[in-house]
Amino acid sequence: MALTIDTIGDEQMMRQAREAAIALNIEWISYDARKEFKRDVIDYFVSEYLAGHTPAPCTRCNTHIKWRILCDVADRLNIEHIATGHYFNVVKRDNRYYVAKGADSDKDQSYYLWGLPQQTLRRIITPMGNAIKSIIKAEVSDKRESMGICFLKGCSYGEFLRLHTSSIHSGEVINMEGRVVDRHDGIALYTIGQKRGSGIPEGMRVVGIKAEDNTLIVGSNSDLYKSTLYIEQCVVVDEEELLTADDITIKIRGIGRNPSLPVTIQKSERGYIITTNDKAWAPAKGQPLVFYRDNLVIGGGIVVDFE
Repeated sequence: MALTIDTIGDEQMMRQAREAAIALNIEWISYDARKEFKRDVIDYFVSEYLAGHTPAPCTRCNTHIKWRILCDVADRLNIEHIATGHYFNVVKRDNRYYVAKGADSDKDQSYYLWGLPQQTLRRIITPMGNAIKSIIKAEVSDKRESMGICFLKGCSYGEFLRLHTSSIHSGEVINMEGRVVDRHDGIALYTIGQKRGSGIPEGMRVVGIKAEDNTLIVGSNSDLYKSTLYIEQCVVVDEEELLTADDITIKIRGIGRNPSLPVTIQKSERGYIITTNDKAWAPAKGQPLVFYRDNLVIGGGIVVDFE
């Protein structure tokens, strides 16, 4: 049984999926998830940027849309196992299931799957886990490759935001001392670490975004290094392992530089506090932070603050 989840009304993708199922002589069904996708991914994407955050829509989609729907449809059809084209593996240890890195380090997608629960992981088969994408692509070179954020459809994220909200307004750019140095085009159009764009003085970068008063803060590159990170909305496989192991690394996607060992992890009221001697460069609120132990994903959460 093959299932295609329609999130953005991509008629070409749906036609190709149906034709592939016919060629393979397997039953094919589709699921219209456009309303759910808009609510849980697109609206989230827009609201996060308006809040001065840097969202990760692919993580959101995998957790709230794709794998949930796969499981729901499989349950309805009394199908136990599910599989996708994601480049990752699932490993079982001590009756717990872990997302694991795929063999293709250039295309590994384990980072986006930290939010999958145990009841989903136990059902997953990973046919692409040990595959190398360049080889697969060469074998099916007539098929297009998915690139970037699917719903942008070739737009820049700034263009997309302007099309989907009227809440983007110019405001003040201030330096670290609080002095006004220029004006910005709207905080949603900037991310932490950005060094080019209207209102950013030469040689400076965005080091802070204050959504409450529509202000952009600029500073030097050295102002972007942070040694303490706070995360919430966490999913963790084994909390004891997370808090006691001394070989856990962290990964922050996007412009953030990933610190090396050692890191210290402490439990907080709503998540975890991570400290590192090798400071993280340009973490941003809204980014996922994922814990790895060797090639296994131990868990993850969303960055809510840093210092």
